Amino acid sequence: MDDKPEFKEDTESYKKAIDSTTEAQQDFFKKFSSLQLDAMQNFFSMLQGLTFYHAMFKTTIQSGGRISIPEAERQALKIDDGDLVQVIVIPIERKNKSNANK
Repeated sequence: MDDKPEFKEDTESYKKAIDSTTEAQQDFFKKFSSLQLDAMQNFFSMLQGLTFYHAMFKTTIQSGGRISIPEAERQALKIDDGDLVQVIVIPIERKNKSNANK
């Protein structure tokens, strides 16, 4: 059966298809890895920016929904009364209303 020209052509076509598929998969994984690396680098750059120019602290909500920025953070960031700041609020503990009435 090996001596038939049709079989040899089919075998060669099959080998070429496998080689082509393998190359396509390798190319895909190289591009995918590159995208992942870029995404991670962008993420770390963003984190560096957040930690370099920002302060993180805990505060309690006062009457009327007011919060205070501690003096040390205001000085470190060089912010004064009337300056516009951006606030991201993440609740970490909720006051239990039944305990508040006691």
